[in-house]
Amino acid sequence: MSKEAKTLDERIDRIYKLAEEHFGEIRFAGIKKHNMIGWVAKVQFDAFESLTAEGATADEAVKNLRKRLKKIIDRYHMV
Repeated sequence: MSKEAKTLDERIDRIYKLAEEHFGEIRFAGIKKHNMIGWVAKVQFDAFESLTAEGATADEAVKNLRKRLKKIIDRYHMV
């Protein structure tokens, strides 16, 4: 039984939906290759500043962004 690998698009869609569900309007959710840093995943909001996460690969950057977003949501629910 092998797990089906998720595509980068599916991962970004999940992040977009998660952020929109908890924070409202989203302007942008995506990934970009930066020459000096590597891969950068970003969610840009209308109401406040954006969230970014870096990684050596595109998948790693998106996973790191999702972890960061979930930590913020969890902290918000604790208060």
